[in-house]
Amino acid sequence: MGVVHIVGGGMAGLSAAVELAGTASVVVYEAGIACGGRARSYFDRKLGCRIDNGNHLLLSANEGVFRYLGLIGAEKTLTGPGSPIFPYFDLEADLAWTLRLSRGRVPFWALPGGARVPGMRLSELGALFALLQAGDDAVVADCLRPGQLARRLLEPFAVSVLNTTCAEGSARLLGNVVRRSLMQGGMACRPWFPAIGLSESLVDPALAHLSLMRADVRTRTRVSGLEVEHGSVQALLLGDERVAIGPEDRVILAVPPGVAESLLASHWADFTVPDAFESILNVHYRLPAPVDVRGVLAQTRLVGLVGGIAEWVFVKGDVLSVTVSAANRYLDRDMDTLGHSIWGEVRRAVGPTVAGGLPETAPAMRVVVEKRATFAATPAQERRRPALRTPFGNLVLAGDWTATGLPATLEGAIGSGVEAARAIL
Repeated sequence: MGVVHIVGGGMAGLSAAVELAGTASVVVYEAGIACGGRARSYFDRKLGCRIDNGNHLLLSANEGVFRYLGLIGAEKTLTGPGSPIFPYFDLEADLAWTLRLSRGRVPFWALPGGARVPGMRLSELGALFALLQAGDDAVVADCLRPGQLARRLLEPFAVSVLNTTCAEGSARLLGNVVRRSLMQGGMACRPWFPAIGLSESLVDPALAHLSLMRADVRTRTRVSGLEVEHGSVQALLLGDERVAIGPEDRVILAVPPGVAESLLASHWADFTVPDAFESILNVHYRLPAPVDVRGVLAQTRLVGLVGGIAEWVFVKGDVLSVTVSAANRYLDRDMDTLGHSIWGEVRRAVGPTVAGGLPETAPAMRVVVEKRATFAATPAQERRRPALRTPFGNLVLAGDWTATGLPATLEGAIGSGVEAARAIL
């Protein structure tokens, strides 16, 4: 095999490069100043510290992510409680509880007397089986049953996973996630997230590994066009530069869907990509000193919120980081006002576990809005996702927006990179 040209240095592109490095000569072209895409860290001057551009909660069932971390030597950079335990706070009921899943596949946690969702009925578990059997056009709301299991667990879980509301989100996609996680038992649902930052876990070790493998990673290098003739890519256009693609070379296009469409639409008449998107909103609050949390939160370093705006709060030293998924519904709000409202929710949920409590007034904060964070995980958008193989013999696609069978997650992105690498091998 000749050179493998990987266009895009996000998680799909990095995953493909890691998979191929040592087997083939690899060149990565990243248009931005840094690799990682939506999973990276940066220094925020307002807060005076490094923060993540978003928060990503992993489960032990994410085999693709953990395999990737193993290949780049970063498997020990994550933190988590080591057991399937999730603290929650219901803002409407002013109620804190902890979900402790059974370690095996039998859901003993759901039985009366178990560490289950308060107020749930055992019959509500039927929603899980409805999700597993959902058709292509079903939405999550079609499968849920009225009750506290849906309100306090399944609905928040669905919105976090799909980044789409239950009224619009694909039940089949959520069912695929449930099949890989909850249906495998609690040990597949242990929560993990980077101990320091996304770049320190997912990006920097990958770049170090690729450097060791003599891969060529070029940032600030935008591929502006493709030359296609005789059913294959003949050249990459980098502005005025033309990079010829030899007969033994291969190309992996691991760019966002809109970029892929701009590069391929004139060469592929029926090429479609997702064209509706959902945003994710993150708020990072920096406190004067590291937060001293007590109880179960000291073990998990995260808490789920129900009945408000915020969904997850991550405790990261002196930074409390909040995630709001399916955030298109909040984009018309003033972000500063919204940040102060969310701080009120954080104080209620986290404050009682903090030695000395949390200040009434919001500390220094940074609101980060990713307006096109993921494609909208609806049945209609699912039908627009292309397969990794293309009509061009030397070109394959990668990205969480391709037909991975999963929503736009780290697991989907990394898995797509692996599958693209295997396809060209």
